[in-house]
Amino acid sequence: MDHDNMHNMPPPSSSMMNNGSMNGGGGDHHKMMLMHMTFFWGKNTEVLFSGWPGTSSGMYALCIIFVFFLAVLTEWLAHSSLLRGTSGDTANAASGLVQTAVYTLRTGLSYLVMLAVMSFNAGVFIAALAGHAIGFMLCGSRTFRNRSGDRETKDLLPASGCAC
Repeated sequence: MDHDNMHNMPPPSSSMMNNGSMNGGGGDHHKMMLMHMTFFWGKNTEVLFSGWPGTSSGMYALCIIFVFFLAVLTEWLAHSSLLRGTSGDTANAASGLVQTAVYTLRTGLSYLVMLAVMSFNAGVFIAALAGHAIGFMLCGSRTFRNRSGDRETKDLLPASGCAC
């Protein structure tokens, strides 16, 4: 089978599957885009939105950074005290709504990271893995905790509050 020429072929349409002809039989002339179904390296890809990042190296770098920070944010929310609640809080509707909102946001961000990885771009995949790893190391692991189980952030993290 000649796989080199498959990059120029449009994906099969549903009408082609029905009658087996390449022209579709019904005169469909809409443009089909070929999607990668295996991992590939390269900056020419589409991630999350139609046409983004396109063919620009700068936009591809922004895409990689965006996916990385989405994964870090997902881990931060997963290990946030907002989601866990604190032991001193009593059960009330307001805290339950906050926990539900944070959980919903975390789930939505997780799905965005998953959809970005489904672009099958190896750089996006590595950025997502690195983001999850760094996010877990900062917020979920024992790296920044003292022996009593509390988070310790002395000179290790910026004052922006990433210590979950």
